[in-house]
Amino acid sequence: MPDANVVALVTDAAEATRRRLTPRQAAVVERLVSAAADEARRAGYEGTTVRSAAKRAGVAPATAYTYFASKDHLLAEVLWRRMEAIPSVDHPAAAEPMARLDAELRAVAFFMADDPELAAACTTALLGSGPEVFAIRNRFGAELRARILGALGDRADARVLRGLELSWSGAMLWAGMGHMAYADVPPALLDTARLLLRGAT
Repeated sequence: MPDANVVALVTDAAEATRRRLTPRQAAVVERLVSAAADEARRAGYEGTTVRSAAKRAGVAPATAYTYFASKDHLLAEVLWRRMEAIPSVDHPAAAEPMARLDAELRAVAFFMADDPELAAACTTALLGSGPEVFAIRNRFGAELRARILGALGDRADARVLRGLELSWSGAMLWAGMGHMAYADVPPALLDTARLLLRGAT
């Protein structure tokens, strides 16, 4: 596991870089991310490289490497941008915690269901090494925690929160590897949530 201080530095640097990108540079990054997604759909994880994505995007490989340290970094960014684009869930004021949790878990379970080839490649990349990938995994974890807390409330039992985080991570990994359908993830997670909430009372 990368050193926490290194990850923090990489994360801070990445966010600073995002803020400093000119519109032209941001457009190059967007082309690379889009091209990497197309390459992953065509060739899978093994057949995708930073160079092949750069070629598809019409970008010099050296330029691509100034933005992305590795294939895993590039594909993890593809997945993160899809996650980041998930609309927030509007919970009715009177909704019960399980109903709110159902809506949140469906949102974060289905965000790659329509693109299984890309999901499989990006899931593999997200498990890769390197501080850049680890920093993106941290972003995923923070987003998931925020959504679960939004459903359960800030006073949610820490054991329930941790159990749901682990269950979601495992279920999405299995779905990305083709061992279960994305459509089966939300009901499985809700069954787990009921058991966890029952045990926490």
